[in-house]
Amino acid sequence: MTITDPDDPRVADFRDLKAGDRPAGAPPRTSPVIVEGTAAIERLLISPYRVRAVFGVAGRVEALGVPDDVAVYVADKWVLSEVIGFRLTRGALASADRLPPADLGQLLAGPDPAAPRRLAVLEALNDHENLGSIARSAVALGIDGLLLDPRCADPLYRRSVRVSMGHVLTLPFAVLPEWPAALDRLHDAGYLTVALTPAADAVDLTDVDPREHPRTAVLLGAEGPGLTPEAQQAARVRARIPMRSGVDSLGVAAAAAIAFTALR
Repeated sequence: MTITDPDDPRVADFRDLKAGDRPAGAPPRTSPVIVEGTAAIERLLISPYRVRAVFGVAGRVEALGVPDDVAVYVADKWVLSEVIGFRLTRGALASADRLPPADLGQLLAGPDPAAPRRLAVLEALNDHENLGSIARSAVALGIDGLLLDPRCADPLYRRSVRVSMGHVLTLPFAVLPEWPAALDRLHDAGYLTVALTPAADAVDLTDVDPREHPRTAVLLGAEGPGLTPEAQQAARVRARIPMRSGVDSLGVAAAAAIAFTALR
């Protein structure tokens, strides 16, 4: 169906998307998941999320092979830009219904409670783009799920999904309601919790042998402040990435990718 009027109610999911930008820590989200770009939409189409609509310029939308039961709307680039509130270079968007966070017990156990597991635990990770980048690395580097403290950004927010290239839609996540006390749930499930810190008295990350610890959870804090002392104290191991002298730390997304690789 062709959209010529930017006020057409059929594309309400996509209207003025920048006005929907919210700071991290805002109340729980109820708006649809918004996915930008054909590569990310293709991942959405094979994810557990129910697609509500696809909207974009004709050539990009037609190349997606959208199922017949999904509403498809096309428009020229000017109408598209007027609806969403900015110029979209990726040519297509999709909206989907949200899913609730995963059950914590099921996520910790996994499909096979005896199988090796790798999780990423995020404390106060309040930057949506860092969260999306971590999710993309997590999927690429063998992480089985994300655990978020109550202050973390929304992993299903538009910018998180975009930076993750849609990979966050295939990564289960759960919320740890009591922080950092909930780390005991991980310990009870057999996980070695590894708190990443640049502190000089932390052990070298390369000394943590993943073959000796088939279930490992990497703790990562917000860009800048890092993990709180309380979170570090609650973890079983404090580990640092070995770096050249004079460099005190890495960005959290880069540090996460290195830790995920080291602990595979």
